[in-house]
Amino acid sequence: MQQYDIAVLALRVVFGVFLAAHGYNKFFGGGRLAGTARWFGSMGMKWPKWQARIAATTEVGAGLMFAAGLLTPLAAAGIVGIMFVAIWTEHWKVGFFVFKPNQGWEYCMSILVVALVVATLPTSRWSLDHALDIEFKEWWGLVIAAGLGIGGGLAQLATSYRPPTKAAE
Repeated sequence: MQQYDIAVLALRVVFGVFLAAHGYNKFFGGGRLAGTARWFGSMGMKWPKWQARIAATTEVGAGLMFAAGLLTPLAAAGIVGIMFVAIWTEHWKVGFFVFKPNQGWEYCMSILVVALVVATLPTSRWSLDHALDIEFKEWWGLVIAAGLGIGGGLAQLATSYRPPTKAAE
């Protein structure tokens, strides 16, 4: 069981901290929130300033919760939702490979799948869920992560994504 705990801890920490760093960069890196909002607006988000804040906060919060193993399926749902929207709005049209200009969807999908898999697994001994005696039995972790993540992503797209129309040639 120790191998399992180490493996799940490594996945949670790497993917969670990396996502939190991505969100931190939206807050404080290069263009900060204003730059993120401009980018979101250019891709067709209706409320880009709010969505930049929400995306950055979700990435930091869900990432840190995932890394710590706190309410892991809910943290995974945040990750799934963020990645689902990223794939839908920006990466799918580029193609599969991440090394293509504007980056394909392979990396975002990898993160999404890791979040779903970790949410599906039994609670690791090296997690706050274990310390607080929180366990999502059977398939409930997956159901929560997939349902809330994909459902939340679809709700965001339905309410606030309007892809820019291409000018007629």
